[in-house]
Amino acid sequence: MRAHHAIAVAAAILLGFGLKLLFFSVPSAQADASGMRSVSMDISQVQQNIKSLPVEKLHDMTFVLFNGG
Repeated sequence: MRAHHAIAVAAAILLGFGLKLLFFSVPSAQADASGMRSVSMDISQVQQNIKSLPVEKLHDMTFVLFNGG
């Protein structure tokens, strides 16, 4: 008899959780394309703008191997 009660409680919890997901789901985000001018771009303008960007020096130690000595 306890097994039937446990199954009923578990089914009620699953049903409640499923209904919660169904009725209280978050709406999906949609992109706003009004700020975009166009998809195409002029490569010469991009190359000119690269020269004015700040440069940060970086000490890259990605492939430094330790011999253990």
